Amino acid sequence: MDRRLTAYVALLRGVNVGATNRIAMPALRDAVAGLGYGDVRTHVQSGNVVFTGPSGDVEVADRVAGAVRDAFGLDVPVVVRTGPELAAALADGPFVRDGLHPEAAPTSFHVTFLATPPAKVAWEAVAAEAARFAPDTCRLAGADVHLHVPGGRYSDSKLTNAWFEKKLGVAATTRNWKTTGVLAGMAAAG
Repeated sequence: MDRRLTAYVALLRGVNVGATNRIAMPALRDAVAGLGYGDVRTHVQSGNVVFTGPSGDVEVADRVAGAVRDAFGLDVPVVVRTGPELAAALADGPFVRDGLHPEAAPTSFHVTFLATPPAKVAWEAVAAEAARFAPDTCRLAGADVHLHVPGGRYSDSKLTNAWFEKKLGVAATTRNWKTTGVLAGMAAAG
C-alpha cells in the first residue's frame, strides 16, 4: 500500500435523520480515529467525516462501516470518496459541463454517491425510467449521480437514495451541492 496520505470523505447514509440512527459527531470522530486515521473532522450532524489515511486504501468504507457497527450498533451504508474525487465532481460534473452553474442555485443541485459504478445497461434503464420524473433530471459521472431538482425541493423528488439503490442494487447517499463543496474544501485543507 502506498504510504502517502490521502484525504478521504466518508458519507454515512441515514444518520441522524429523524429519530433513528442517532450518532453524536464527537463519538463518530472518536470511532474513526480509533481506526488509525488522522485529522478526523465532521461536518453537520448527518454523518460526513473527513480524515486522512494511507493512499490507495480500498477498504476505507468497510472499515468505517465496521467501526459504526461496533461503536453504535448501527448497520448503515458508508460511501467514500477522496478529496480529489469530490473536487472533480464539483468542477467537472455533467451539469457544469452543460454550462449550468450549480453554485448559483445550490439547493437545486445534488450528488448521489454510489458505492460502485453501475453497469452501463443498468444505468441506461434507470436513466430512461427517471425521465418520467421531469423536470427533475439525473446524469451519471463514474459512480456519482448528479441531480438537478428545479425549485430546490429534493425532499419532493422521486430520485432518492432508496430509488437508486432499488434500481441499481448498490448503496447510495445524497448530499446537496453546498455540502459537497464544503466537504471538498475540508478535504483540500487537509
